[in-house]
Amino acid sequence: MAASPSTARALNDRLALRLLQQEGPLTAGQLKQLTGLSRPTVADLVERLTAAGLIGMVGEAGEQRRGPNAKLYGIVADRAHLAALDVRTEGVAVLVSDLVGEVLAEAALPITGDAGTGPAVEQAVNLVERTLKEAGADRLHTVGIGAPGLIDPASGELRDSTGLPEWHRRLVAALQERLPEARVSVENETNLAALAEQRDGAARGRDTFVLLWLGHGTGAAVILDGVLRRGASGGTGEIGFLPVPGTSGLPSATDCEGGFHSLVGAGAVAQLAESYGVVTEPEESPAGAVRAAVAADVPGAAGARFLDALADRVTVGVASLVALLDPGHVVLGGEVGQAGGEALAGRVRERLAAMSPLPADVRASSLGGGAVLRGALLTARDRAQDELFGPGGAAPGQKSSPSGV
Repeated sequence: MAASPSTARALNDRLALRLLQQEGPLTAGQLKQLTGLSRPTVADLVERLTAAGLIGMVGEAGEQRRGPNAKLYGIVADRAHLAALDVRTEGVAVLVSDLVGEVLAEAALPITGDAGTGPAVEQAVNLVERTLKEAGADRLHTVGIGAPGLIDPASGELRDSTGLPEWHRRLVAALQERLPEARVSVENETNLAALAEQRDGAARGRDTFVLLWLGHGTGAAVILDGVLRRGASGGTGEIGFLPVPGTSGLPSATDCEGGFHSLVGAGAVAQLAESYGVVTEPEESPAGAVRAAVAADVPGAAGARFLDALADRVTVGVASLVALLDPGHVVLGGEVGQAGGEALAGRVRERLAAMSPLPADVRASSLGGGAVLRGALLTARDRAQDELFGPGGAAPGQKSSPSGV
């Protein structure tokens, strides 16, 4: 059954908007070529989307050819402003962008454990408001938050987790109260990092892969057949609780001590580095020890032997993920994965090939410490664009004008 003229127009508008999202500014001729639509149809949709305030002329193309230059059309970037937050146990980072994702302002703030729940929430919210003001915006359309812990798949809320500050859970409600017009959502930090790596990083273009998070905490994000898998309770990827050899016991329902976290968590990595004589300044994180080892990665040296031992441990978890999921691709993320780079990823890749019959490429994160913020921004941008563009690309309340299809 053929689509009605209004449905066809809506589909054409949506297709054009998606292309402008993905490709950036385009001429009407380029839209015609990419969509396969006729010239009159493209002219009509450009007129409709311009009238709706969704796209506008942003420049000209063809400056080096004779005749009039072709107009370049792009999404109206200041139609909405977005915020992305990376919430950690020790602080929060925030950025504000326009609708196409260009960062306008960013800031970070340490929040100590003794700040108290109320003051910590107030500091974080104030940081968002200051960054919004610095960006020259007066309101936020969408806020995306990345945080450690489990997300309830039914409510979309951050679940109460042992060892995580209470202000994390209170922050979402506080932001919604202070920014009532904004759409606020929270997602697990590892999941957001994986989405960013898939879009722009070490897993770009892959429909199936696993991101192993190696940092203060230990976790994994699983993307299978293009879908982020959360599980029945939101706990897919809680690999820190995985029972593994080489630990002092077994994990419990409330404590991952004795699980994989005991081998590769921040404390374990710091102890391992010290045992090999890889010493850093007291204020340095375990990732600092890994960076020092990479810088001194000479066969037989302490740094190389430490990286070998760390790779042995990491491979235990990677091999388990590969045996269960057969993802074909594993990204090492988090502070330790980023610090280890190819020196650590290459070692894990070699050990995995000897341990598992299933092939899997192991790569270090290419987005590093910005992966969570990048993922939060991408999800906020997608949500805002989907809402503003609507199922057919027309603005809310905007009626499409009659035109050919």
